[in-house]
Amino acid sequence: MFYSLKNRLIVFFVVLLFVSFGTMSYLFFTESRSIIRSYIESSAFEKMDEYGSFVNMALVQIYDVSSIVFNSSTVKNWDNTLSDPALPAGEKMLANINLSQFLTQTTNNYSIVSSVTVYRQEGLWITADNQMMNDSSFMKEAWYDRFKTRGIQWVSAHKDPIELNRSKTFDVLSLLLPIGTFEPLQSKNMMKINVSSQFFLEPLSRIHLGEKGTIFLLDGQGDSVLGQHEYDSHPEAAKQMEAIRNSTQQNGVIYLENEAGAKDIMVYKKLKLNNWLLVGIVPEVDLYGNLYKLRTSLLIFGSLLLVGAIAAAIWLSHGISKPLSRLASGMRYVQMGDFDGAENRIPADEEVRNEVSYVTATFRNMVSRLRYHIKTEFELKLLKQQAEYKALLMQINPHFLFNTLELLSSLAMQHRTQDTVKVIEALGKMMRFSLKISNDLTPLEEELTYVRHYASILQIRFADRLNLSLEEDESLRSCVIPKFILQPLIENAVKYSFKEQAEAKVIVRVRREDQRLILTVADNGTGITLDLHQQLRAESLNSHFDHILKTRSEQIGLRNVLARCQLYYGNLFEFEIAPGELAGTSISLRLPIQGGSLDV
Repeated sequence: MFYSLKNRLIVFFVVLLFVSFGTMSYLFFTESRSIIRSYIESSAFEKMDEYGSFVNMALVQIYDVSSIVFNSSTVKNWDNTLSDPALPAGEKMLANINLSQFLTQTTNNYSIVSSVTVYRQEGLWITADNQMMNDSSFMKEAWYDRFKTRGIQWVSAHKDPIELNRSKTFDVLSLLLPIGTFEPLQSKNMMKINVSSQFFLEPLSRIHLGEKGTIFLLDGQGDSVLGQHEYDSHPEAAKQMEAIRNSTQQNGVIYLENEAGAKDIMVYKKLKLNNWLLVGIVPEVDLYGNLYKLRTSLLIFGSLLLVGAIAAAIWLSHGISKPLSRLASGMRYVQMGDFDGAENRIPADEEVRNEVSYVTATFRNMVSRLRYHIKTEFELKLLKQQAEYKALLMQINPHFLFNTLELLSSLAMQHRTQDTVKVIEALGKMMRFSLKISNDLTPLEEELTYVRHYASILQIRFADRLNLSLEEDESLRSCVIPKFILQPLIENAVKYSFKEQAEAKVIVRVRREDQRLILTVADNGTGITLDLHQQLRAESLNSHFDHILKTRSEQIGLRNVLARCQLYYGNLFEFEIAPGELAGTSISLRLPIQGGSLDV
């Protein structure tokens, strides 16, 4: 019995499982401490070095902006002009405008800077885009008081009223500097350079210490620069700030005990330019997450050993397991719809040697026949759909052409030569557009041109009795849509508007809503009945369009448009029929926005 395949596989699996778990246990306990230490010293410091370089680069640019403003002749001329009481108000206003334009140019040259604002002691502030105001409320701000009394130049993340006036609702980090002198108390003017705090937070948020660890950017007083409120939950870290600032070490690791009695690990690094600190705090327990990664690695190692056991089992049962494995793999490919992949996984056998070979060969033959039938059915369905679309498209032109020819005949009998010429020119342009049959789609701009020619014909026919307007979003002109979907709707709208009244009003509107193109035709006609609305809705869900080609209904134009849009867009097409703003009917086609060059 030991030599049976079953027993030999059991022995192999048992031996390899013992080897796998024994090796995994040994490596787990011997490598755990070294992984924690390596994680703290290498990963944390490396990430902090990268982010510190990023912060230093940003600070250099901010200081560059401040240097440009400080040394600018424009700023000096502005200060001299406003300080001279003999100069008229007009010259002072011109100086204010020149300063605003200079701040606009300076801000645009530095992408990281949100705005630069110059404040004057008399209560005037000036910023980019010609924004200026005599408003001394900024003098009551805490940042202004700290700057004037204590010389604190950096303001942590906060809401700036001037930014809010410019619809910039994000928090900003600010640098405050005097202008004309280096002493804040002696300066009449000062600058405030705003940078979005998100500029610093976004790369910082991508740095992680374990699963729950966080890195904070702190100023020289140990306060959060970027408004990271999570720092307030670590009061034990704040107690270490003075010792860290007085230390000569540029980076280090400190072990803390938090309020819950657990251990936290604090990693810090000093930045060079302005005495800021990068402080990372992570629970010691959280770092054991790396041990779980180690366990995963060991499980992978154990899995490789199991794969070896499986390989030995396959070698022992090669004659049965290999064909069955290929058959199962082929079935998975069939399940995904990849018939070529299924046939490649099951090679054709020249002869059937056993039951497994017979099943494999039968399955391969079944896959080949199934693929052939699916391909044939798909091609027939596609050809039928294309034929239905072409037939629906050809239904539009004759209907419109007969109506126009009747109009020309009437104009000729009335000897209205000029109107006849205008109708012929418009009809010629429309027919030229209609004969471009190389593509079923057209740019919206050309479709609207076609509609305008048609509208000119209607205007000659009905004169002052017809009021037809077109409202369009010019940014949508390059969108592509199926041909001739607006003209039938306009024709119906005009017809039903005249049905029970002497004057017709029609509005054609083209607009965007989210990522959809909305084409709306509204009239002052008799409206649409509920039964007809439900019938059109039911027809749009039906995939058979033969009845539309054979129908003699008055709604052939509308049905044709809905059918063609349904054929082209499928489930992406929606329409809405409702009472319109002109008390008649409003028909809206909701199409997905598509664009691109067309060979039409």
